[in-house]
Amino acid sequence: MASLSSKIKQYVNAEVDFTKDVILQDDSNGQGPYIKEWNLSIAKPTDAQLDALEAQATTYENNQKIIATRKALYGAWDKQLEEIYDHGIDSWKARIAQIKLDHPKENS
Repeated sequence: MASLSSKIKQYVNAEVDFTKDVILQDDSNGQGPYIKEWNLSIAKPTDAQLDALEAQATTYENNQKIIATRKALYGAWDKQLEEIYDHGIDSWKARIAQIKLDHPKENS
């Protein structure tokens, strides 16, 4: 199940500052988090609207994990530049392509 914050990001179709734009709260009463404050210019979504975004939000979350894995495997920029200098751009491109092939993103 996708998080409320991911569903909100999908609803807004942008990054959201959850310290001022939208404040979420969980009262630890078993009902999970909810929107405590909505400070965006677009209308606050209903529960039904957020529930309809479940699949998109799950894909978003899964892709964020894949992106983090890829970044770790790519390595730091300075190391990538050394690799290009030492072994050529084609070697680097082949390695990056293999990482992407081994860790594909989900389709939206």
